[in-house]
Formats: sequence, C-alpha cells, structure tokens
Amino acid sequence: MSESKLRNLSMDFSVQIINLVKDLKAKHESVISNQIGRSGTSIGANIYEANYAQGKKDFISKLEIARKEASETGYWLELLHRTGYLDDPAFKSLGDQCSAIRVMLVASCRTAKQNMESN
Repeated sequence: MSESKLRNLSMDFSVQIINLVKDLKAKHESVISNQIGRSGTSIGANIYEANYAQGKKDFISKLEIARKEASETGYWLELLHRTGYLDDPAFKSLGDQCSAIRVMLVASCRTAKQNMESN
C-alpha cells in the first residue's frame, strides 16, 4: 500500500471525524467528542509528519504514534456506539475505515523496520 493512499485515507477519515464531532456537539456531547476529535485527526497528522521525518527511526515513530491514535479512536467509536451516539451503519463505516488504516499502519511500520534492519 502506498504512503499516498494511506495519507488520502487518513485525510478522508479525519474529515468524517470532524463532521462526527460537529454532530456530537450539536447534541451537547462534549467529553467524547473532544477526545475522538483529537485522536481521530491526529492519525492523519502523524502520517503527514512521517513524510518529513528526520530519518527512518523518526519515520517509524510517527507511524507508530498514528497507529496508537487509530487504536484509541476505535475505542471512542465503540463507546459512542454503545452509548447510542452512533447508529449501527455509522459505527460500521467509521470502524471499518479506522481498522483499515490501522492495518495499513501496522504493515507500513513492519516494512519500514525490515528495511532499516537490512541496511
């Protein structure tokens, strides 16, 4: 999977998270909306930052942070679903996107580590 595809997917996901946050705030939900807003948009920010890393270790570190943020975002999505703020279709759509990004990040980190070890 190319890095540009990962960047594009994470940007699209961030846009959807921002729209979700707007909806949550309209429902006067501020605790979880603030959390998911930070973690959900941080995924893409760290992926973008990785492109300007100061070496392979920094690149891997940024992708690992993005992976952790994706994991946290998955938690908030599940919590929103269990508390009735996200219906089944929205939860499935956002959850699937978040999982796909996380899988791509795991693979990217693994590849970057293998490339670093082989050099």
